[in-house]
Amino acid sequence: MIRLVDLKRQYKTIRKDVRKAIFGVIENTDFILGAELRAFEEEFARFCESKHAVGVDSGTGALELALHAKGIGPGHEVIVPVFTFYATASAVATVGARPVFVDVEDDTGNLDPGKLEAAVTPRTKAVIPVHLFGQPANLSEIAAIAQERNIALIEDSAQAHGAKVRIGGSDWKAAGSVGEMGCFSFYPGKNLGAYGDGGMVVTQSDAHAARLRLLRDYGRTGKYEHSILGYNKRLDTLQAAILRVKLKHLDSWNRLRRRNGELYDRLLGKAGLRTFKTRDYTEPVRHVYAVRVPDRDGLASFLKENGVATGVHYPVPLHMQKAFAAYGYNKGDFPVAEKMAEEILSLPIFPELKESEVKKIASLVVRYHRRGKK
Repeated sequence: MIRLVDLKRQYKTIRKDVRKAIFGVIENTDFILGAELRAFEEEFARFCESKHAVGVDSGTGALELALHAKGIGPGHEVIVPVFTFYATASAVATVGARPVFVDVEDDTGNLDPGKLEAAVTPRTKAVIPVHLFGQPANLSEIAAIAQERNIALIEDSAQAHGAKVRIGGSDWKAAGSVGEMGCFSFYPGKNLGAYGDGGMVVTQSDAHAARLRLLRDYGRTGKYEHSILGYNKRLDTLQAAILRVKLKHLDSWNRLRRRNGELYDRLLGKAGLRTFKTRDYTEPVRHVYAVRVPDRDGLASFLKENGVATGVHYPVPLHMQKAFAAYGYNKGDFPVAEKMAEEILSLPIFPELKESEVKKIASLVVRYHRRGKK
């Protein structure tokens, strides 16, 4: 079976360095906010072209703390795309603000800038574009609207470690470095994944970084001294040590993902399969490779029968999740996202996936597609 994500293949290539890193932390008994975490924060900040990086417990925690750092809470609204993982909107709700959903572009799944301004109200304090599947959103247009309407831009970069986006025609920036803060997840299946949960907030702001460090560690200013109400949302030093090992390989892993994605594009495009478009202002990192087919479940079953695992990202748009029912949205409010959720299917695209395996998977998808057209 070809897995959707095969972390065992990756581990075999870095086993020695990972074990050394883990046992180094254990030998030093440096478990909480330790030296490995501080080193990783410095390295990840450079990687993201940012002045600061603050390690936290998860991508969800990164979003929550970024919102707290901006003082966003009850009575405020935050705009988010309606087609993404639950945490983008739940983070808004858990700080007491209201998530306001906006539909997405039909060919990328990213927040549609053309529909953004209509969602802004006097209560709007921020917009959180998601760089879906590793392709940055249209930050040039989104940032311009945010600046004009005086709302904060917070990037959900949970799927976009190492992605680039062009701003203003020629200025290329790292995903996460454009907004006031960029929020990353190190969930195991991410392009840069821990062996447990983890997250990071990057920022150019000294003030934001200082407040984030207080918020993640009980508001602590000294031993048993707490200046503000904070949380226990620290990135574990063991995970940071593992992530330091992996970060050294991330550029090469992303290149392999792009190679696999481009091969899928060619093979599936020839057969008329519908895939997501790569914008010319982005350099994506292919976290997920998705196709859109009317008979999604049938294709998934066919691939499983032929030894290929698949996934669905995502089967239920956020406005149709029971957790957000109180906000009063209805089926039909966001037709692009709703149609996408019915058709989308994710194929394997991890770095260790062989070219021959990509060709096999593409061949199976094309065979099923042609069979359905007869």
